[in-house]
Amino acid sequence: MADHQEASVTLPSDPASVAAARRYVADVLSEWGLPEDAETADSVRLIVSELATNAVQHTFGQSPTFTVDIRLERQEWLRVGVTDSHPRWPKRLPAAVQQDNGRGMVIIRWLAAEAGGRLSVTPTAEGGKTVWIALPWAVGAPTAARSVTGC
Repeated sequence: MADHQEASVTLPSDPASVAAARRYVADVLSEWGLPEDAETADSVRLIVSELATNAVQHTFGQSPTFTVDIRLERQEWLRVGVTDSHPRWPKRLPAAVQQDNGRGMVIIRWLAAEAGGRLSVTPTAEGGKTVWIALPWAVGAPTAARSVTGC
């Protein structure tokens, strides 16, 4: 069994890609042994939706694509990252009571913390950033890794 499993997909920065990213991650996690009805699977799908939405909505056309990376390290940590080429890092916005958006990062941080994980942001060599979540993995051994570079 490999100490490291990895999968990746690059999608256009288009609203329809949010659902595609969520489906891709759900399929990979299922292949790796995480049941679709597991609470962790629900949390990861919501986190990916929020991160992909941010990559589409907040890059202002400066990132024509975004990439979702999924890594399982030593059967201990699941890491999911969404990379875009916009230089501005995400920040928590003050959300008014009746505001329809602005709470994505709060939701992501809360879900990661609730699962015993964490959120981090790293710069890319090209000047963009990757927003990562890391969650403890409590599932049996995954099967083979998969890699997709575009859809």
